[in-house]
Amino acid sequence: MSESRLQKYHSQSQAKSNSPKKKHSGWHWLVGSIVVIIVAIIGVFGYYGLSAPSISQEVLQSGGSSTIFDQNGHQITTLGNENRTYVTIDHVPKTVQAAIVSIEDRHFYQEHLGINPFRIFLAAVNNILSGPDNVQGGSTLTQQLIKLSVFSTKKSDQTIKRKIQEVWLAAKVERTFSKDQILEFYLNKVYLANGTYGFQTAAHYYYGKNLTQLTLPQIALLAGMPQAPVNYDPYRHPQAAKNRRDTVIKAMLNNNKISAAQAQTALNTPVDQGLKAYRPNSGVGENKLIVDSYIKEVIHEVKKKGYDPYRDNLKITVNMDIAAQKRLYQIVNNNELNFPDDKLQTAVTVVNPQNGRVIAMIGGRKVGQVQLGLNRAIQTSRSNGSTMKPLLDYAPAVEYESWATNHPVVDSPYTYPGTKIALENWDHTFQGKMTMRTALAQSRNVPAVRTLSEVGFNKAVDFVNNLGITIPANAGLSAGIGANVSTLQLASAYAALANGGTYYQPEYLAQIETADGITHSYSTSGKRAMSPATAYIITDILKDVVKPGGLGSQAYIAHLYQAGKTGTTNYSDQELAQNPALKGLAKDSLFAGYTQNYAIGVWTGYDSPLQNGLDMTQQKLAGQIYQLLMRSLSASKSNRDWKKPHNVVRVKGTDVLYLRNHQPNNLPAPRSNNKNTWSQNNINEDQDQTSPSSGDNRDEESNSNQDTEDNDNQQSQQNEQNNTTTNNNKNDSQNSGGNTDNNSTPNQPSINNNPANNNNPNASPPAGNHSGPSATVP
Repeated sequence: MSESRLQKYHSQSQAKSNSPKKKHSGWHWLVGSIVVIIVAIIGVFGYYGLSAPSISQEVLQSGGSSTIFDQNGHQITTLGNENRTYVTIDHVPKTVQAAIVSIEDRHFYQEHLGINPFRIFLAAVNNILSGPDNVQGGSTLTQQLIKLSVFSTKKSDQTIKRKIQEVWLAAKVERTFSKDQILEFYLNKVYLANGTYGFQTAAHYYYGKNLTQLTLPQIALLAGMPQAPVNYDPYRHPQAAKNRRDTVIKAMLNNNKISAAQAQTALNTPVDQGLKAYRPNSGVGENKLIVDSYIKEVIHEVKKKGYDPYRDNLKITVNMDIAAQKRLYQIVNNNELNFPDDKLQTAVTVVNPQNGRVIAMIGGRKVGQVQLGLNRAIQTSRSNGSTMKPLLDYAPAVEYESWATNHPVVDSPYTYPGTKIALENWDHTFQGKMTMRTALAQSRNVPAVRTLSEVGFNKAVDFVNNLGITIPANAGLSAGIGANVSTLQLASAYAALANGGTYYQPEYLAQIETADGITHSYSTSGKRAMSPATAYIITDILKDVVKPGGLGSQAYIAHLYQAGKTGTTNYSDQELAQNPALKGLAKDSLFAGYTQNYAIGVWTGYDSPLQNGLDMTQQKLAGQIYQLLMRSLSASKSNRDWKKPHNVVRVKGTDVLYLRNHQPNNLPAPRSNNKNTWSQNNINEDQDQTSPSSGDNRDEESNSNQDTEDNDNQQSQQNEQNNTTTNNNKNDSQNSGGNTDNNSTPNQPSINNNPANNNNPNASPPAGNHSGPSATVP
């Protein structure tokens, strides 16, 4: 019994001793965990904070615009207004200050740490409850200043690390500068759309006034824009701008900065009262017009990558060569070429075949002071004419059917399958049986379409799709002599011929450096679009085009290894019926050419083609633009001929090339001065000489052991002999005197208006869309 009581006593004592220990141990664990978490947070905060970008008064006072550099590090332009007017806080009306603070951060003067934890908490709760479509920011005005000064607006850059650094720097700014200074930095740095930075600059741009002269509704409109400058642009989105302006006015009323009567008067004021006429403003400095088309595409690309080039204070390096860009601008805007008037337009794109980088681009000429205007270089509303033939017709024939350059084709009367539409050649003649080389070099329409039909429309469309060109499924066989293609697409596709068969998607951007010093580099990966053999064989034929006497002789440059193709489109009978004066004129003229260093696509024509067309002389302008530009670009570059792939065989003494193991049955006898007769030894399987010759590239034969490249056209041979002494000057094209794009077909339909039978991809356009035979000038 006593033992039982003793055990009970010990049990109770043990329970009492254990209970407080458990409770004490639990509290220790909780407190310890909290301490560890706090220490960890402080550690992370300190680590990220100490690694934050440096901040200074100079950085805070600088503009938020981005600076753009070319591939060689030369500054091209700065986005925005070149005369940003900095205004000190003592010259900023109290109404302007009140408007900014009321809408952006009404507790600004009570926040001494640069952050507002309560506001951040409320914003977080709202974002959780409202979802991604109604996101609110919890940033103070000081935090916004930090974002504008050292961080980008790219969503992927808005990380925990960046948020911590933002808070760290905001606290530092609050310790270093007064509230008036912080507000001054902000209102001078903020972006207000249309290339304007700062409230004083915006007051001049939008209203032609100083800040002190603005009315309350005008002040409210500007104060509401920083949250989303493009969305609240009064020119593009007047209703959204008015709604935002009214929100600012109501915020000022709620913040006791204006009276109810003032608010009502302001709310009743039209949003466009006092607003000046819209003026585009894409860049600054002497280059702004020279580079405008290119920079327009750069702005688009930068935005696609998540940055705001007008707000993020970026250093953007582009692939432009500013010297090449200036030369291009000079060629099309000065008096080196005989443009008939200022209305004749042009578009030109230059790419590097080895990597797809866009070296230069121009989207128009004689455009005055217009900025961010129409960029014709990327427009796909006009046909590329016969520049399509190497890409859609003959390259697939070599790639898929292993055609040799002497593969026989027929140039005879032809009607599109399933229709009564006859296809004509540019000279309204038919020359019968000829080789593929002759048909392409002389730009015969009928053999081109027959070739496309034989290869297969769908296979050919897939082929050019790998070159960045999209052909509609209902385009039909007429696409073989032209489809809607931009000069950017044209140059990039021909670049694949230049580099041996690899297509690179064109790239404007090389590098973006954000304000916090982080660098992002950009490049494009090439993909195999055709075999090196196909590229080489097509290039070898296109060399004939730019020889003296060739159809593209206006692009001839002495001693330069190059290849190219002309293209011209004509008016349909319907169009001629609307304006008979267009008879004998062309609608569009193009030239695509390349070396191993550059590929260039050129278009010329009128924006209103039913009012004006191109005569025979003006049709040469595209090739002449190419010639002047390519000569300038090539002056400081190596001049290399293309190296023949091992699986391409050249028949000695002829211009015949074929793929190894695909020897044609119709090999010609060699054309030479010796008495040797044809034998298997006449097939030369050695690589072509690749070093530049001391003469021009029209003749690759420097000794009896080298192959010759005779032209199938005997007249071209004679013209070439007559021009061997042509000097390397700007009159090359005038001296050559050969056949060019100087023919028009007055009764032919426009190629880019040729929809095809939807039920048959190889069918020609429906007869209802044509009133005459289809033809394309070469």
